[in-house]
Amino acid sequence: MNKKVIIGLIVFFLVICLGIGGYIAYQKYLELERIRNAKVEITYKDDLTLAWNSKDIKVSSFIESINGNIVDDFQINSLKLGKQTIKYEFINDENIKLKQEFTIEVVDKTPPLIWLGKSRSMAVGSKDTLVSDILCGDNLDSNPKCYIEGDYDLNTVGNYPLVFKAEDKYGNINTQEFTLKVYKPSGGSSSSSKRNYLNYEDLVKEYKKENTKIGLDLSEWQDYPDYDKLKEAGVEFVIIRVGGTKGREGDYFLDKSFEHNIKEANRVGIPVGIYFFSYATSVQKAKENAEWVLDKIKDKKIDLPISFDWENWNRFNQYHISFYELQQMADTFIKTVEDKGYQGMNYGSKTYLENMWLDTSKTIWLAHYTEETGYKGNYKFWQRCDNAIVPGINGPVDVNIMYE
Repeated sequence: MNKKVIIGLIVFFLVICLGIGGYIAYQKYLELERIRNAKVEITYKDDLTLAWNSKDIKVSSFIESINGNIVDDFQINSLKLGKQTIKYEFINDENIKLKQEFTIEVVDKTPPLIWLGKSRSMAVGSKDTLVSDILCGDNLDSNPKCYIEGDYDLNTVGNYPLVFKAEDKYGNINTQEFTLKVYKPSGGSSSSSKRNYLNYEDLVKEYKKENTKIGLDLSEWQDYPDYDKLKEAGVEFVIIRVGGTKGREGDYFLDKSFEHNIKEANRVGIPVGIYFFSYATSVQKAKENAEWVLDKIKDKKIDLPISFDWENWNRFNQYHISFYELQQMADTFIKTVEDKGYQGMNYGSKTYLENMWLDTSKTIWLAHYTEETGYKGNYKFWQRCDNAIVPGINGPVDVNIMYE
C-alpha cells in the first residue's frame, strides 16, 4: 500500500472520529440544555430544623410540593448537631432526572430531665444533698446546670415550696415545683411487715405459654443452688451474673457462685445467659467490661444473650454523662460481645427504658414487678418478680419470662 493511500485512510478515520466526537458532544450539549431548561417546581417547608435523634425523617419530610418523584427518599441522619446539606435527585414530570439540594439544621430541642415527685422528705438535721440526689440528666449535655430556687432550712421542721431548675448548654430549660418536707424522726422503732412470697409453680401455671419459657436470674445472693431440684421444678433457663466491678473505679470481681452456676446448669441441660453489673463511666469502660466478660466465658457453654446491666440511677448525677453517652456505652458493650458471636442485650426497668434509654430497638431485658406489664416497647425477657420461692434455692429469687 502506497503512502498516499495510507495518508488517505488516516484522514478518513480522523474525519469519522471527529464526526462521532462532535455528534456526542452535541448530544451532551442538548442534554445539558434540556436539563438547564427543565421545569423545577419545588416548595420546601418553612421550618427546616430537625430535632436531634428524630426518627423516620426523610427527604420528603421537608418538601411541601414537588413536580415529580424523589428517586431515593432516604432517611436523614439526626444524630449530628448543626447544619447539613441534603442532596437528592428527583424525576420531574418531563421525565428528566435532576439534582437538588437544601440545607437543614439539626438542633437539640429536648430539655433536661428532672426525676422528682411533687414532694420530697428529709429528716431535720440532714446533710444537704438535694441537688446531688435528685436525678437531673440531659440527652446530650453531660453537665446540665441543676439547682434549686427558693429558701429552706434543713435544721427547722416545716414544708418548703421550692422549684428545681435544670438548663442544658443549648438553652433548653426544665422546671419542676415540689415541696420539701423537713420532718422530725419519731424515734420509735419501725415495724417491718412480713414480705409476701410467690410460688414458682404458680408463676409457671400463669405465664407458661406455647411461646414462653420460665426461668431465673442468679448470683451469689442465691448461694449455690441445687440444679437437679431446679430442673425438676421446671426451670427452663437461667441468666447468671458473671461478676462486676467494685464501684466506678474498683477492681473486677468474679461472682463467687458463677463457676458453680454455669457448670451445674450445663450439666443438667438448662440453657444459660449471662449478665454483668456495670459501673461504666465511658464507652471505653463499657468495652473493657465486655472484654472482661468474654475472657471469663470463653470456654463456657452460653446459649442465651449476654446482658449489659447498668442501673446506677441514684448516683447518675455523679457520673457526668448524658443519656446519649450512656446509650453508646450499652451499644458498645453489646457490639463487642456480638462481634465474638454472642447475642447482646440491655437490661432496664420500665421506668428507665421509657424515660432515660434512648434506643430500645436492641434486645431488651425488661424489669417490671407486676402481674401484667404496661411497657409498650419490644422485649425478649421480662423480669416478673424478685420474691419467688423455688425448690433448690434457699430464699427469694428473680423469676423471668422469655418470649420465643
